[in-house]
Amino acid sequence: MKIVVTNDDGIAARGLWVLAKALSQVGKVIVVAPDKEQSGVGTAVSLHQLIKMHRVKPKVPEIEAYAIDGTPADSVILALTRLADDRLDLVVSGINHGPNVGENVLISGTVGAALQGYLYGFPSIAISVDSLDNPYLDTAAELAALLAQKVESKSLPAHFFLNVNLPNVTQDQIKSIEVTRLANVSHTDMVKEENKRGAGYYRLIRRKIDKPSERGTDVWAIEQDIISITPLHIGLAGNSSPRLPASLGDELMRELTKKR
Repeated sequence: MKIVVTNDDGIAARGLWVLAKALSQVGKVIVVAPDKEQSGVGTAVSLHQLIKMHRVKPKVPEIEAYAIDGTPADSVILALTRLADDRLDLVVSGINHGPNVGENVLISGTVGAALQGYLYGFPSIAISVDSLDNPYLDTAAELAALLAQKVESKSLPAHFFLNVNLPNVTQDQIKSIEVTRLANVSHTDMVKEENKRGAGYYRLIRRKIDKPSERGTDVWAIEQDIISITPLHIGLAGNSSPRLPASLGDELMRELTKKR
C-alpha cells in the first residue's frame, strides 16, 4: 500500500510526523508538505509562479520526504504527478492542529490538500484535532491507520473524501465515533485595524459563533467528545457523497479501544 501524507501546518509540524509514523505501519509513506505554515489557504493552487520542491531529512526513518514552497494543494499535485505512480492507494492530510468543521472547510488548507487527492481519483482523508496548542495526536494517528487498513481491505467505498475531526481529549474520554454532516456555520469573520505599521493595515480574525450546535453535525460531535467523520463531495449540482457502512463508527471505536 502506498500513501501520500501532507498538511497545511508545514513540513516541521509534529502532527504531520505522528501521522506519517502511524501510517508507515500500514504501507509505504511519501511525505510532501509546504516548507512553512499555510493555514487558511483553502484550495489555492500556484498557477502564476514556479514551485521549488526539495528532498528533506525525514523525522521518521525510511520515509521519503519533500518540502515545497507552495500550498498544500500544490504539495499533493506534485506528489501525485511527480513522485507517486498508479499504485497509489490513499492521500491523508493532517494531523491539523485545530479543528476543520462547518463552513470552515472551505478555507482549510488541510481539507484543500485532501480535495486534490479526491479530484485525482484517490480515496482522501483530512484529519484534525480540536486544539491549536498541545493537541492529543496519538488517537488521531491510530484512527488514520485504521481507516487506511480499511482502504487496503476494500471495506470502504473505492472513492471517498472524508473530513475527520477529533475532540482534544484522551482516548478513554472519547464517547463514540459518528458519521456526521457539516454544520451550516461555525465561524464569523472579524476585521481589526492594526496601527503598528501605519495606516491601512487590517487583520482578519475568525471567531467561533457562540450558539447551540445542531445534533448530528461535526461541531456538535466534537463538543460532545465524539469523533466526527464527515463525508464530503464536490458535486455542486447536488451529487451525494459515497455512502459509508452504517457500522463504521462502531467498528472503528471497538478497534481503537483494543489498542488501549
